[in-house]
Amino acid sequence: MTIADLRKDYMQGGLSEAEAGDDPFALFKIWFEIAVNANLPEPNAMALATSTLDGRPSVRFVLLKGTDERGFTFFSNYDSRKGNELAENPYASVAFLWDELERQVRIEGRIERVSEADSDAYFQVRPIGSRLGAWASAQSAIIPDRAWLEAKQAELMAKYPDGDVPRPPHWGGYRILPDTIEFWQGRRGRLHDRIQFTANGTGSWKKVRLSP
Repeated sequence: MTIADLRKDYMQGGLSEAEAGDDPFALFKIWFEIAVNANLPEPNAMALATSTLDGRPSVRFVLLKGTDERGFTFFSNYDSRKGNELAENPYASVAFLWDELERQVRIEGRIERVSEADSDAYFQVRPIGSRLGAWASAQSAIIPDRAWLEAKQAELMAKYPDGDVPRPPHWGGYRILPDTIEFWQGRRGRLHDRIQFTANGTGSWKKVRLSP
């Protein structure tokens, strides 16, 4: 078997305009809860694409940590590659793949930082190892070796023996303010269902069907 031979047909269901409704946030919540209840591995994992001002893209997986009527929130190091690109060009796209459900969701929009209070609140509920790691890791920077990183972690464990670790100033949340949300449901014969919502600037959404 070659790579070209790898394929599957999608037969689990469909997505009609009526089923999609008029509110993409409501549909996302339904789909996300189904993915969680199906015990999929890391259903909140999303591929985040950013770009430099001259159009050079990069993509990596991050974890969705919140969603409401404003948008979709994740957390990261502001000085990382993604952080620097978002500072230059505050637009991004994310994609969720729930393969077992034969579903994808794509979201595009402007990026803003969440409030410091929101970043502080989330940071304090992270496991102690993750909080120490936010200090130890100069994300995306070149380091000498693994031992250097582990030594930094050990220093921080000694500095904060009681586990009361403050949020680093270079770490916090981002919110994607979507202007486009697309729901993809796999269908037989590659005639997939694609329903796209586009913000119209008045608080409602235009819904269209895209050709697969």
